[in-house]
Amino acid sequence: MDEFKNFAVEGTPKTPEVNLDGNSGVVLLRGRSIPENSIDFFQPIYSWIDKYSDNPNPTTTLQIRLEYFNTSSSKCILDLFRKFEKINGKSKVVVEWYFETDDEDMEEAGEDYQAIVELPFTMIEVEEI
Repeated sequence: MDEFKNFAVEGTPKTPEVNLDGNSGVVLLRGRSIPENSIDFFQPIYSWIDKYSDNPNPTTTLQIRLEYFNTSSSKCILDLFRKFEKINGKSKVVVEWYFETDDEDMEEAGEDYQAIVELPFTMIEVEEI
């Protein structure tokens, strides 16, 4: 099938695990996002989203399970949401924002994104990311 249907990157101590599944419509970012160069790290993800937007799954679920991200990653994550805003309508896009119990910073970050982008967010509190 299409070579861009699935895209995966193994997580490292500085970069999140990425799993982009075009068949199920599930987009997962999990772990820490403090890469040396956020733009370089996120570029292949943006390319995948651009191709995915041509023929998206009827439902697209963004699972954001980050325990920490730096300032440059926060801008890249916003850009990621902006790309999915453009798909919303062709696909029913929903964001599942996971945060650990007592991690007010990550909870607030999710609320901040929710206020900025026009995508439905579900805030999900978990014991551990």
